[in-house]
Amino acid sequence: MTKRLTCDVVVVGAGMVGAACALYAARAGLSVVLVDRGPVAGGTTGSGEGNVLVSDKEPGPELELALLSKRLWTELAAERGVGASIEFEAKGGVVVASSGEGLAALAEFAAGQREAGVDAQPVTPSDLHELEPHLAPGTAGGVYYPQDAQVMPSLAAAQLVRLARLLGADLRTGWTVTAMLRTADGGIRGVRTDRGEIHAPYVVNAAGTWGGELAALAGVALPVLPRRGFVLVTEPLPRMVRHKVYAADYVADVASGSAALQTSPVVEGTAAGPVLIGASRERVGFDRSFSLPVMRALAAGATRLFPFLEEVRAMRAYVGFRPYLPDHLPAIGPDARVPGLFHACGHEGAGIGLAAGTGHLIAQLLSGVTPDQDLHPFRPHRFADRAPEEAP
Repeated sequence: MTKRLTCDVVVVGAGMVGAACALYAARAGLSVVLVDRGPVAGGTTGSGEGNVLVSDKEPGPELELALLSKRLWTELAAERGVGASIEFEAKGGVVVASSGEGLAALAEFAAGQREAGVDAQPVTPSDLHELEPHLAPGTAGGVYYPQDAQVMPSLAAAQLVRLARLLGADLRTGWTVTAMLRTADGGIRGVRTDRGEIHAPYVVNAAGTWGGELAALAGVALPVLPRRGFVLVTEPLPRMVRHKVYAADYVADVASGSAALQTSPVVEGTAAGPVLIGASRERVGFDRSFSLPVMRALAAGATRLFPFLEEVRAMRAYVGFRPYLPDHLPAIGPDARVPGLFHACGHEGAGIGLAAGTGHLIAQLLSGVTPDQDLHPFRPHRFADRAPEEAP
């Protein structure tokens, strides 16, 4: 056992969201200990594509958070040396409709986004091929989203942690939280780990897919479930895919609560050269088994968008688990059931993009500052009166 640590706030989970919470809390002048049972970005973050998107969000609280977070990511990337170190690319996104009916639905969706502050530009088939010369012919049109961006997730999480540590934050990897320490009146007074106790009046649950397990240590239910997804990675290529490009039905898959397998083509180039191909979603617990049918579906969808990919080799595939909550909104803010417990988890596939905004808002709450966004829709205890959703 190590000696006891004391700080203002313990952040549990060193993925992208936890790293952002640690950074913004440290910038607010709080003493922070960031703890994780594994390495930095060892969970969902390390299996992500690095999307910082507004294009797939319908008008409402998540889109508002996405716009805030995109602004903060842009500000972070503008800091000296940060943009290159996280491979930040403000490359924009292109959503493609294959039929007139699909284009009409996409246009209606984009119109609502524009009213909410999104730059969503309708594009004709000829415009699409100006944006993406290698796109398959025969598309009905689409929408261009210049605000969409990308980071390299593992590098970005590591950089946020590095910036937090420069401000005095303490990183403890390989420490497993085993219990929540409570005061006589039931409030938080820190955590117990397998390496010692960390005392603090606030604990932030940024444990991602395992956020429900951490909440249970405090005696509260948070119905976070894993939603599995695969990504195909091609051999390095010249920049033949300029933006994040996806089919219009991807938005519907993101919003679906189905446990069954869903795939919709998502293709994007990277600064390093490989093309990333997604996206699949299914709730199968934490089963990491390789799935050939999913790989075939991803490859088929990608080649429908970009026929040149038929001749390109896939180097590898990887799997990750999105932290899913039943209403598709993350849990952000204080838990009314346990004074001192805050949650910042359940972002599903949007955690990379929403991390900066989440960390900023959590830090404001911890500092007693009125947050820049109304967090009522994200209140963690909103599920208290519902029966937890069962995994398949």
